[in-house]
Amino acid sequence: MAAAVGLSGVVVIGLTSATASAEDSVLRSDKAVARSCFEKALPKGAQGVDRREFTSTVDGLVQARLRPHGGGSGDWDVAVFDKATGGVVAASAALRSAELAESFVTKGQALVVQACRYAGSSRTVTLGVDFLAVDTQDGATQRAEIVRVDTPTKQHKNRLFALGLDVTEKADATGVEVVLAGDADRKTLREAGMTSTVVQADISAKSIANAKTDREYAARTEASVLPSGRTAYRHHYEYDYELKELARANPGLVKAFTLPEATWEGRDVVGVEIATNVENTRDGKPVDFTMGVHHAREWPAGEHAMEWAHELVKGYKAGGEFKPLVEKTRNIVVPIVNPDGFNISREAEPKGDFSNFDYEMKRKNCNVNDSPENFRTGSCAANPAGRLRGTDPNRNYAGFWGGAGASTNWSSDTYRGSAPFSEPETRNVRSIIANRQVTNLITLHTYSNLVLRVPGVADVRPPLDEPAYKALGDKLASRNGYTSQPGWMLYDTTGNTEDWSYFATGGWGFTFEVGPDEFHPPFEKVIAEYAGLAPAAGAGKGGNRQAFIDMLASTADPASHATLVGSAPKGYQLQVRKAFTTPTSPVVQPDGSTADPIQWADVIKSDLLSTGGRFSWAVNPSTRPYVAGRYGRDPQGPAQAKIALANPDGIPAENTDFPGNPTAERIPFRVDGLPAVDNGKMEVTVGWGTTDTDWDLYIFDSANNLVTSSANGGTNTEKAVLFDPPAGDYTAVMVNYEQADPATPDDWSNLAVDFFSPLPTTYGPKEPYTLTCSDQRGNLVGLAEIYADRGQTVDVGAVCTRSARAAKERVNK
Repeated sequence: MAAAVGLSGVVVIGLTSATASAEDSVLRSDKAVARSCFEKALPKGAQGVDRREFTSTVDGLVQARLRPHGGGSGDWDVAVFDKATGGVVAASAALRSAELAESFVTKGQALVVQACRYAGSSRTVTLGVDFLAVDTQDGATQRAEIVRVDTPTKQHKNRLFALGLDVTEKADATGVEVVLAGDADRKTLREAGMTSTVVQADISAKSIANAKTDREYAARTEASVLPSGRTAYRHHYEYDYELKELARANPGLVKAFTLPEATWEGRDVVGVEIATNVENTRDGKPVDFTMGVHHAREWPAGEHAMEWAHELVKGYKAGGEFKPLVEKTRNIVVPIVNPDGFNISREAEPKGDFSNFDYEMKRKNCNVNDSPENFRTGSCAANPAGRLRGTDPNRNYAGFWGGAGASTNWSSDTYRGSAPFSEPETRNVRSIIANRQVTNLITLHTYSNLVLRVPGVADVRPPLDEPAYKALGDKLASRNGYTSQPGWMLYDTTGNTEDWSYFATGGWGFTFEVGPDEFHPPFEKVIAEYAGLAPAAGAGKGGNRQAFIDMLASTADPASHATLVGSAPKGYQLQVRKAFTTPTSPVVQPDGSTADPIQWADVIKSDLLSTGGRFSWAVNPSTRPYVAGRYGRDPQGPAQAKIALANPDGIPAENTDFPGNPTAERIPFRVDGLPAVDNGKMEVTVGWGTTDTDWDLYIFDSANNLVTSSANGGTNTEKAVLFDPPAGDYTAVMVNYEQADPATPDDWSNLAVDFFSPLPTTYGPKEPYTLTCSDQRGNLVGLAEIYADRGQTVDVGAVCTRSARAAKERVNK
């Protein structure tokens, strides 16, 4: 028997030998019936259904799997019911016959497993049922809390991330909210010398109370104001069923599809495409891509994506503003990017204590390969490592992968994975973006009421698109009441979705952090955030619904992308393609050192099927923003002269609790402005004798706002940087954090303020697309190099009659 591992009152045992023997059987139905398999247990002999009965042999998990059998293709679903009550225990309703229904059961529980033939020609399917033992004996549970950790500098943030704690997405310039799962986490934070204040003292009690609130709301509410009328959070099987029902009920407008790769546990990932003449994905329309639940516990992300799919369908049918927008665009919605993790989180008992076995608060996917060998046993929902096993999908994209804001530790909630795109979930998203013209993208998360754009790393200068990019983000934020800002202002992150998608393709990409203070709050608040109702920040402004509409309008606007026009014979296929390599960040190693960046190879392409005659084709700019250049401004005057600041007499006492303890030296200085000088950057530097002594440097403006700082350890210098400093009075504050030898103090010296002119906008090389045309037999009949900028319409002419020689001659003219 496997060794028992106990944490926070949960023990997982016997993950190998205690597993019940699998019973595989072939189930049959001569007729397909399009209906819910999980709504109720149907009687024996019902059309479209076959069933088996089992008795659980364990306290733990039931897994019911379907796999295709025999000839033909089809869509079979599966559901597990409690025989005594008729209540659904688990279900799965993807688009094919690869299903996994999984949830918790008790020993001796009588179960009915029901397979339902939803569609297709396949009359048989294979069922396998397994039971996995999980001992849920009581034990001491420690209080979990959310605290705001003081991080007045980037160095403080780096120090916090190095502790391996569960860092939330709620942060600002001076603090980050962090989950402390128990006494060990509190000790870690305390011993790091970091100060904090309690935001939520008992999140376990809050989680249990939220579940009760949701039950009461659903019981008293017939329908909500959401497009679907939902009154409660969906289960994973409800998402998949709704997606295919949308497609079945709206042929020609909605198409449900399975993404290319199954998850680590074998689940299909399902999405929908919504457009007029939806089957013709090569019609040249711009694509708006909305997705949710990279992080398993962030349930509102999936709800808002799903409601947006309903909104598009209802809005198009109703006419009004939606109809022309839907007609001009193609819309892809993937509500659940990470179904393995989400299913575990959604089906788990509400605990909210963030212990290792609090599966409700699982964040990552179910990759088992990177954990130590002794933690690789058991299923994702019952294993010795609990919720800690897996990779954070939103640290796994190639954009700046491997750098700050992601962990090298397999058990960290921000573990980046073994390589860029090592996870099937991120490869699925890449497959859509790399093969379609995704001109606009929103990826939904919780929480902190933010609209985030690139870059995710402070050291990366804003792209040339920054003014237009910011304007669009600000417009979206005006609807939901969130703060619009670059991702790095939250904290440095690498490997996130839009840093890859935007810098590789030029398509606008944003992260919405939905809601102010919880990963999955009471469902009423989810409704409020979508619809723009109190108490949401977007109350009266339209909420996320209106922000999504604005993003759709941007997708339809030719100024937001490039357009190729020309002519081609009917049935000929045109393709734009671009292949390139992009370096990741210098790759941080587990020991803290860095290795050379990885050169990541990408291919971006998309197709147009000609209907004959003239065509219009929406594409992203041909030049990648990664090489296009960086935003800046021309100097309007000289930079200010250097200022040397004198060291006051004496040395202040050691102080490890600034700003709580104000003991420090304060040295005032003045920054001038236009028209006399134009300061693009201000650097305040200071030094001392030995690296064993530690001075910290803080800069405050005249209103006593902290504007920049530097508080490193293990060095004998500090440098605080502020870009475009406003003219006015400032104060440099020197804090004596630690002395190597207090009896012989090591005082600071050479405190100076240097000013630099602003960096002008820089422009990189322009890149072309390779445009090809193939006839109806697949023969290449034309090619050209095409340059296209955002907002530009480029006439490519009759490209299908353009030979390689003619193309070369045209380019060389």
